[in-house]
Amino acid sequence: MNLLNKLEKKLGKYAISNISLYLILCYGCGYLLGLINPYFLNYLTLNPYEILHGQVWRIFTWILVPPSSLDIFTIITLYFYYSVGSSLERTWGTFLYNVYLFMGMLFTVIGSFVVFGIYQATAADAIMMAYGSYENFYALASRAYFSTYYVNMSIFLAFAMTFPNAQVLLWFLIPVKMKWMGIVYVVLIGLQVVQGDLISRVVIISSLLNFIVFFLMTRNGLGMRLSPKQVKRRYVYKTEVRRARPQSVAKHKCAICGKTSDEYPELEFRFCSKCNGGYEYCQDHLFTHTHVN
Repeated sequence: MNLLNKLEKKLGKYAISNISLYLILCYGCGYLLGLINPYFLNYLTLNPYEILHGQVWRIFTWILVPPSSLDIFTIITLYFYYSVGSSLERTWGTFLYNVYLFMGMLFTVIGSFVVFGIYQATAADAIMMAYGSYENFYALASRAYFSTYYVNMSIFLAFAMTFPNAQVLLWFLIPVKMKWMGIVYVVLIGLQVVQGDLISRVVIISSLLNFIVFFLMTRNGLGMRLSPKQVKRRYVYKTEVRRARPQSVAKHKCAICGKTSDEYPELEFRFCSKCNGGYEYCQDHLFTHTHVN
């Protein structure tokens, strides 16, 4: 946390506010590109083989590739991830949430190159025999495995750990606490790691490594500076302070009629030098009032 705090002081001004919305907009661009030309998305995927052969834009453009096809369930899911991501950003702070997301993306990129290195070192000949070329194999692997699906999953797990008692309506009917859904997802992910092939294992572990790193780095739950109860108390306190704050005082007020410069900006106000106590009068009473001794 000390390291993160130091980084925030230096780089916090560059943090992207509402980054969850931008991530959803990236998916929207990907869906639009898929409708215009489905094959174009093949040039945006996280393909380490093509990256090493000059297509370096893939290091960044893979976040445009949507994790699933577009339907009503996908829209609901993306809205859910936007909601939980926004909640995490408000609770952790914009900088820390940015770090969490970018770490997940960075680890996914690193994981893709780990897979590439392993297969090139141990199964290069088998790939050539089965797929005819490295390009074909990594094109299929990158489209099937390397996406932001598990990065989104890390957002869900972080939310479940940060707000374990928050309730959601499963299938819009069944109220379930986030901690139980988080446990179910962890079990399902564990089964995928055990039963999956090498690529899927590396992809899952690398994409969720940001969740593991944050959990190990912080003692108060994934980098939270404040617990949800503390966040609520701080919000209530600020609201009460704003309510209790006195109304702004007019700059000038007549001691006779009570007219103020805010209500009557066209009037002139003057202090009387003969009155004790610094009394101020409007132009109508400046010369007609009784002096205060």
